[in-house]
Amino acid sequence: MQKTPRIAIVHEYLTRMGGAEKTAKVIADLFPSARIFTLLYDEANCGKDFPKWRVETSRLQNLPEFLRKRPKFLLPFLPSAVESFNFDNYDLVISSSSAFAHGLVLPLKNRHICYCHSPARFLWDYSHEYLHENKISGIKKILLNTKLKDLRIWSRLSARRVDRFLANSATVQRRIQKYFRTDSEVVHPPVEVSKIRVSDHHENYFLIVSQLAGYKKIELAISVFNKLRRRLVIVGDGPRREFLESIAGPTIEFLGWRSDQEVRELLGSCRGFIFPGEDDFGIAPVEAMAAGKPVLAFNRGGATETVQHKKTGTLFDSQTPESLENGLAEFFANEKKFDPKKIRTHARQFSRQNFEQNIRRIVNEEFAKLNLQ
Repeated sequence: MQKTPRIAIVHEYLTRMGGAEKTAKVIADLFPSARIFTLLYDEANCGKDFPKWRVETSRLQNLPEFLRKRPKFLLPFLPSAVESFNFDNYDLVISSSSAFAHGLVLPLKNRHICYCHSPARFLWDYSHEYLHENKISGIKKILLNTKLKDLRIWSRLSARRVDRFLANSATVQRRIQKYFRTDSEVVHPPVEVSKIRVSDHHENYFLIVSQLAGYKKIELAISVFNKLRRRLVIVGDGPRREFLESIAGPTIEFLGWRSDQEVRELLGSCRGFIFPGEDDFGIAPVEAMAAGKPVLAFNRGGATETVQHKKTGTLFDSQTPESLENGLAEFFANEKKFDPKKIRTHARQFSRQNFEQNIRRIVNEEFAKLNLQ
């Protein structure tokens, strides 16, 4: 008699709820009996979605709070912490990886599916910007560059342990091929389209929902909306908030983080959604389209797969104020052609339901490869 496969789920950090964590939550909901492994866990921020009784942490959880809240200081210890998890009592492991979770060491009999949000960008295509943003120079830069080189070697070699890679976009699929030298299958992240109402009215403001980090390029939008004196509402928080508030004019409003319901209401009443950064996929623009709202996005990364130029929004070609301003002018020129219902229909292909169907199919295919007696 064949036994029921035992599943474990791994996600690097459960310390805040971002897009990657929401994706991991949907996977965890699909397999409610699965144990969830993570390097670091914050029950206050994630306990509602990832209850403590389901979570198993690494030894890094025993470190002082100062270090747990600053994982960049723990870089040298992250690979060994990932490798220390014991999966002897499991048959199939699903990792949700943005940097290190793909590097698990599993028994030979096990199968490992890795849902890759991206190979760690600070190790590969964003490493120089990472050093610049963190103001690292001199001897510290030399030492860190050496460590980053070691981590790149570990990251590529450990990727060979994965049985099946899933990429969250075609952009990430290309990165996986380039940096890990392996194939992958695109499975777009789940967007809660069914929970978002389509709307054909607006209150003449544009909206950004984003972490306020350097690579998100929020300052581009602020520069243009300052110049044009148009209203821009920014939802989110992060290390760049103080700087961004310092350059914002009177038409720019910062709301901090808001609940999912509040964000949906803001999406429903905005005129359009602004997405000036290059992201691996970008769930927020799809949520805006689910509300029937057109998107103005940078023509790189995941936005090229989700935003249809002049149909569900407009794309601008370079991350400069001039290019974004030209994109906004094109947005206004095409605004009457944007059909809220058609925009929402386009967004449905990225729904949670489609994601769940794909994950179930892939897990069943991997189950069939297990010799369970």
